[in-house]
Amino acid sequence: MKKIISIVLLSVGMNIFSQQVKSIETILNDKISIRALEVYDHKVWYSGTDSKFGFVDLKDPKKQKQIRLSEDKLQFRTLAQDKNAFYAINIESPARFFKIDKKDLRSQIVFTDTAKTAFYDALHFVNDRLAYTFSDADRDHLLKLAVYRNGKWGMFNNDLILNDGEAAFAASNTNICSAKNYVWIATGGKASRIVRLNTDNNKLEVFNTPFIQGESSQGIYSIDFSSDRFGIAAGGDYTRQEANINNIATTSDGGETWQIQASGQNAGYITCVKIKPGSKGKEIVAVGDRHISYSQDFGKTWKKISDEKGFFVCQWIDGNTIVVAGKDRIAVMKLEL
Repeated sequence: MKKIISIVLLSVGMNIFSQQVKSIETILNDKISIRALEVYDHKVWYSGTDSKFGFVDLKDPKKQKQIRLSEDKLQFRTLAQDKNAFYAINIESPARFFKIDKKDLRSQIVFTDTAKTAFYDALHFVNDRLAYTFSDADRDHLLKLAVYRNGKWGMFNNDLILNDGEAAFAASNTNICSAKNYVWIATGGKASRIVRLNTDNNKLEVFNTPFIQGESSQGIYSIDFSSDRFGIAAGGDYTRQEANINNIATTSDGGETWQIQASGQNAGYITCVKIKPGSKGKEIVAVGDRHISYSQDFGKTWKKISDEKGFFVCQWIDGNTIVVAGKDRIAVMKLEL
């Protein structure tokens, strides 16, 4: 009986770390930094530096199109979509909210934030009628959200005060996410907390985390939720990318409490974390500037599956295909089943 148990445990241990990279194929080479991706119509869409916006066809990567949204050299680190259009916001002030029609790719500015402190870190659509984007706070330290409701942008009025030095990171357009009833926002810097918004009654709550924090370069860079209960947060310190203490955490109660995972046992700084669709949080991919890592046990343990450098953002295409992007390229990564 002991021998049988040992064999079963060995088999389970091997399966936990069975995921391997089959191939990584570059589908776009360009002088650009990309930190936001969307998938639509069998194409991967991106926004980036130098006002660039475009797509690569996943079926035929030779089919590509790129346009400039502005004659100014704007930096875009956000991108989101509804059924008719894409939306992108530049990070500097004035922050211009661009709407790009999906049919003809014509763009227009539909909202502008002229505050000197405007710096929008992430943009997320809950559905075709509702979206949120999060900016660094003004001098009064109020949580600063812009909201899209039924076709119009405006500011989200609230009285939630952020801590001094508490902001966020425009690392991969993933410090905002949503599930059925909630939207979550991750902050970082001198404080790294989770803000939860109930989309039914607009109630805001804020929860402390045990994440690494206290310096402007530390905190949560990316979050993802598979349901109203389970979620993961990842990040670290971009000035010390090898540091891997208290930089991954999970929640099972909708963000109210967080448990540190794999502290001291992961590959370090993470800019983007994405739960595999349909896995209910069991399978997760994480991208950092110096690695791609994978978990098959709800984020408890991680395996570095690639030493590829320069990727900042990722997106699932299907059950074994992930698109990654970052410095000067977009690539498609195939996983072994």
